[in-house]
Amino acid sequence: MNYEKAIDWIHSREKFKVKPGLKRMNWMMEKLGHPELDLKAIHIAGTNGKGSTVSFLRNLLQTQGYRIGTFTSPYIQRFNERISINGDSIEDEELAALVEEIKPLSEELARTPLGEPTEFEVITAMAMVYFARQKLDFVIFETGLGGRYDSTNIIRPLLSVITNIGRDHINILGSTIEQIADEKAGIIKEGRPVICGAKQPEALQVIKKQASIQQAPIALLGKDFFVEHVESEPAGERFIFRNEVFRSGELLSGLKGKHQVENAALAIEVVEYLKAQGMKMDRGKYKESVLQTTWPARFETVRGAPLTIIDGAHNEEGTQALVDTMKRHYKGKKVILVYSALEDKPVESMLKKLSEVVDEAYFTTFDFPRALTAEELKTLSPIVSSTAISDYNTAVKMATDHTGKDGVLLITGSLYFISEIRKYFE
Repeated sequence: MNYEKAIDWIHSREKFKVKPGLKRMNWMMEKLGHPELDLKAIHIAGTNGKGSTVSFLRNLLQTQGYRIGTFTSPYIQRFNERISINGDSIEDEELAALVEEIKPLSEELARTPLGEPTEFEVITAMAMVYFARQKLDFVIFETGLGGRYDSTNIIRPLLSVITNIGRDHINILGSTIEQIADEKAGIIKEGRPVICGAKQPEALQVIKKQASIQQAPIALLGKDFFVEHVESEPAGERFIFRNEVFRSGELLSGLKGKHQVENAALAIEVVEYLKAQGMKMDRGKYKESVLQTTWPARFETVRGAPLTIIDGAHNEEGTQALVDTMKRHYKGKKVILVYSALEDKPVESMLKKLSEVVDEAYFTTFDFPRALTAEELKTLSPIVSSTAISDYNTAVKMATDHTGKDGVLLITGSLYFISEIRKYFE
């Protein structure tokens, strides 16, 4: 099987169908000889910040000389990046070979009462097999959706990380912070430590309760470890990390936004935990690791003239963080928006937040299930100067012309849209 046919087969799985439960994953792992048990895994769940935290942590550990696997979603540039080692995506030939191995199992599973695995379950199984065959020191798994019934939740991690909690995927995870936090807290395993960056009292109550039930030690941001945001500067965010045994000097994150220093703090606390367990960690390398961390589509500058920023702010919390970052770094600048989103998102609320920093908006759409039309988005917009243009290439060109040399072109909305739009600038 060649790479193109392998990708086509993966995408022909039940892509957006959610099948709660881990029985299909456990069935496949049993058939494959339980590769997940051979991994020194770190599990990361949360509403926003998972990808950035993965990237900070991968860089921190890689700079220490460790070989790190990462499993992330969704992809921004190319499918293969979801399964990577030291930041390098799996090769086409290796991915195709994994599909050849997993495809018969998928077909056999489809003939059982459990039914065929979803696309995400297939990819997760491929990652487990791939990583188990490499000589890796650690593997970092990012959940795809929720936590308790996410296909990654078959691992037995060294520790778990929960980033912030917000309202997203409420049709699946629940409509309240407590319900969503309970799903995320489902990754907590018996006796395995938890490092948590959630802030809402109702979320913390749920997470701490689950940690207590599992007798899992828990370290909370703002209680057991701390981050001090020193200042925002053109190069990024300057901050200081500290816990009960260590205080860093000033560190600089190239990922912009005050929320990013919290993601960095979670990653540093993970490394601090591993150091306390006797693993070799040189704190003198933290500065270099944090500074060199990048993550596509997280307040990413893709063009200098006019200044063009793309950001995958696909829910209310992410949008608020984006607005705050724009205010910190580009206050007083003319801002032109290009925007596309999916119908299952609180678009009206998100656009209201964006209206605080946007002068003019261009709404567009793209070829994707549940994508709102340009006209539908325009009707939801509180931004006085709003234009609907169905073709996103045309929308970007028109927005660019209106931005001027001193303005900022901001492109945001669905992460799937950002993945498409990013190709425009390559």
